[in-house]
Amino acid sequence: MAVERTVSVDKAVPVDRAGREGGHVVGMQRRRLLGATVEQAFEDGVQSLTVATICERAGLSRRTFYEIFDGRETCLYAAFEDAVEQAMRAVSEAVADDEGAGGGRGAQKVGGTQGARGWRELTRAGLMAFLCFLDREPGMGRLLVVEALGAGHQTLEARRRGIAQIITHIDKGRTETRAGREPPPLTAEGVVGAVFSVIHARMLQRDPQPLVELCGSLMAMIVQPYLGVAAAQKELERPVLVTEQPAVPRLPADPFKDLSLRFTYRTARVLSTIAEVPGASSKRVATASGIVDPGQASRLLTRLQRHGLIQDTGVGPAKGMARAWTLTERGESILQATGQA
Repeated sequence: MAVERTVSVDKAVPVDRAGREGGHVVGMQRRRLLGATVEQAFEDGVQSLTVATICERAGLSRRTFYEIFDGRETCLYAAFEDAVEQAMRAVSEAVADDEGAGGGRGAQKVGGTQGARGWRELTRAGLMAFLCFLDREPGMGRLLVVEALGAGHQTLEARRRGIAQIITHIDKGRTETRAGREPPPLTAEGVVGAVFSVIHARMLQRDPQPLVELCGSLMAMIVQPYLGVAAAQKELERPVLVTEQPAVPRLPADPFKDLSLRFTYRTARVLSTIAEVPGASSKRVATASGIVDPGQASRLLTRLQRHGLIQDTGVGPAKGMARAWTLTERGESILQATGQA
């Protein structure tokens, strides 16, 4: 399953303000919409996805949604491409490790493989990494394998291209087949279809068992048509060695959840200033954030404090001292989500 990615995720967003001032806020809003799409599809299926359900889960307005995406299908396609990008990165890293001399750290991750051993070992490394990714990221995994089948043409076409690349890699197995014993031309297509069918069935059942445990059986299915029964049996008997146990399927918490505060570029600048200068006074925060009106700065800081994003650690004006603003834990989480931490 060593495949190349040629599609840029950025092209999935025809309407994008990321190049304007405050583009990091737009990037944060985009990530929230993509995350909400994955969560909604994971919990209630792709058919439950509407602009309204995505916006409600993301805590953003329809206006914001349409400033970033053309519509529901464009957002779903962007979420799918983002999931593909992350999955292929995991696979590429595992395959690169496996190709390295001496086995290295990746050898232990993908089953104890030592050094470069051709198509069979690269396939196992890629398959192991893909299964681990599905276990670690259940929301994106379900979108890739299950929910994308109910998506629009654009997403289905992207899925078809990805599957085609995997088929091309699997078909390279015929180069290791003995002369005169090459399998039929459609073998790779059938094998890949069977592998995804098994994974698809497990996901539909919400099977709590880690998908990585299927690695030996799936590898046996893959190699048997090319290398024979004995090779398939060896794959079944090989231990599945993973240095880290797959995470319990769960979706990451959204730091913006239930936050009624309207998040703008200026809000992000204030949080960023406080993060850079912990204990900064109100005046210093306003100056660094480009807020000329002291009253406006005071009102914004008060709102941020009321919503639990910042706290005053100074003695306070009542004692004749300036305020000393610092971020709360939630404020730090939100700043990290904007990419400004």
